[in-house]
Amino acid sequence: MIPRRYARYYLENAPSLLWLLLVNVLALLVGVRFYVETMPAVHTFLWPFYLDSPAALLLVTLSLTTLLANLGNPLDEVPHNRALAYLHTLAFVWLVKYGLWTALALNLGFTHYFPDLYDYWFIVITHLAFVLEAYLLPHYGRTTRGALALSLVLLLANDAFDYLLGYHPPLRYEPGLLLPVATVGLSLLSVWLASRVFDRLEPADASHSS
Repeated sequence: MIPRRYARYYLENAPSLLWLLLVNVLALLVGVRFYVETMPAVHTFLWPFYLDSPAALLLVTLSLTTLLANLGNPLDEVPHNRALAYLHTLAFVWLVKYGLWTALALNLGFTHYFPDLYDYWFIVITHLAFVLEAYLLPHYGRTTRGALALSLVLLLANDAFDYLLGYHPPLRYEPGLLLPVATVGLSLLSVWLASRVFDRLEPADASHSS
């Protein structure tokens, strides 16, 4: 978990929060451009399943945007409700999974990417930063059993879309069997981590914020 004092610095102050939002939006645009340039014929309504890393950035941007209404107040006063619990949980698991997945995928195909400065080092470091950013969310978010269950269902559906239908992110090598199996493991791991780091939404929290 990121220390509370750092989370408060980035999430309670307007300049730092806006800077964090800007970085995420710029990274989102870069990611979308990469996928659009490399994607096969994927129907638009399937993009949320195909654009894995951009989807994670969109979710965390939406999650962080909810804090704008709380600026000037401590994180302890952030409102909670069921809809926000689902959003924050989905953002966390998508960031963790696809941050780790990218580093794993590039290292399984290490000789196809290393030592390229951008295609290996920059991509691996920036995607591991997804995991670091994910650990800001439990400082203001909550989760529920329903949010965790939905997250797992959607992640596993995404895995099936990627490897059973062949729409996994563009790679310079064939994924074989190891990467799909590891991807399912990352889905399970990310949801388990969310269940461990988030406080649960209490009925009193939901009724207080509604």
